Amino acid sequence: METPVDTPIMVEHESPRWKKSTVVFVLGGPGSGKGTQCAKVVQHFEYTHLSAGDLLRAEIKSGSEFGAMIQSVIVEGRIVPSEITVKLLCKAMEESGNDKFLIDGFPRNEENRIVFENVAKIEPAFVLFFDCPEEELEKRIMNRNQGREDDNIETLKKRFKVFVESTLPVVRYYESIGKLRKINAAKPSEEVFEAVKDLFSS
Repeated sequence: METPVDTPIMVEHESPRWKKSTVVFVLGGPGSGKGTQCAKVVQHFEYTHLSAGDLLRAEIKSGSEFGAMIQSVIVEGRIVPSEITVKLLCKAMEESGNDKFLIDGFPRNEENRIVFENVAKIEPAFVLFFDCPEEELEKRIMNRNQGREDDNIETLKKRFKVFVESTLPVVRYYESIGKLRKINAAKPSEEVFEAVKDLFSS
């Protein structure tokens, strides 16, 4: 049985609307302000904000057969295959009715990047990278008290290690092909958005 998330990429001879889209990947360490800045870009520039993690959680919550499969992968401590995440992103782009997307926290690793390019057949317009020192990220996360289970110093250090080992190579790749736009995210949120605004206005 074909799952709904397969639909956008199953029919090769059709050109889904999202293939003509403008896509901006948004990367940065935990606590670098990606979500805050994405919300402001959406407000000012009418992009649709997609988070790979949110899409996976929503699919699980929907109770679909596909969601149950994703949940079992997570419960077993395995990483959700890139193909699944990319199909969910393509489905969300197709259903949004928009043609401008911020994809937040993705690609997390080189495999994500390669699968997205092969499946979605889209290259990002650019990659927005919120650069922030680890000490500043720690301070922010420990101060934000959002009640998240992963807001503790041990988990944060693990998350930052994964970010350095898996995501920074992606950042370096896009820098090497001239698509990286680096923002100093250690500044106050208003100043950061001024820099972001300049990028999207140009």
